[in-house]
Amino acid sequence: MRAFFARKALKAFGVHYSYDVSYMLQMLRVSPVTFFRFAALTKLAQHRGAVPREAFYAAKIVGAQAEDCGPCVQLAVDMAQEAGMSDRCIQAVLTRDLSAMDVDTVIGFRFADALVKRAPEEDDARAVVRQQWGDAGLVELTLATQIGRIFPMVKTGLGFGKACRKVQVGRHSVVVPGRAA
Repeated sequence: MRAFFARKALKAFGVHYSYDVSYMLQMLRVSPVTFFRFAALTKLAQHRGAVPREAFYAAKIVGAQAEDCGPCVQLAVDMAQEAGMSDRCIQAVLTRDLSAMDVDTVIGFRFADALVKRAPEEDDARAVVRQQWGDAGLVELTLATQIGRIFPMVKTGLGFGKACRKVQVGRHSVVVPGRAA
């Protein structure tokens, strides 16, 4: 019964976001216990309380972009738009245009970018996040970045991450430099 409702929810999610949920449906079919444990990440991936929307979604987009070149990035973009992040800020994150970002977006972007690259400026970016939003903000941005990477990695690992595509931000198509799905 639980699997029935999960399939319905996945299909509705796929329709709502125009996102291919085949890899999650396969996981549910092959290993329901694993699927339900994995599905718990979706709630964690949506948690935001200490940081502003722009910083949070900048981190999510950067995380997805580190592992993906289209569908999962599009999903993060669609969720950011749905949450009210401006198309201008979203496009600036995708194209790495710091001059077009507001302050909160820059902080979230720089932290996530340094984190996924394990860049030397990671400590400085972490300090800025702590100063701005405290340790709770640091936890949220870390999880937003890293959980944003898990979904495309799982999708690719299961053999479903094959297509790159342009990402739509409002009426604009953006070519996403990425690595995988």
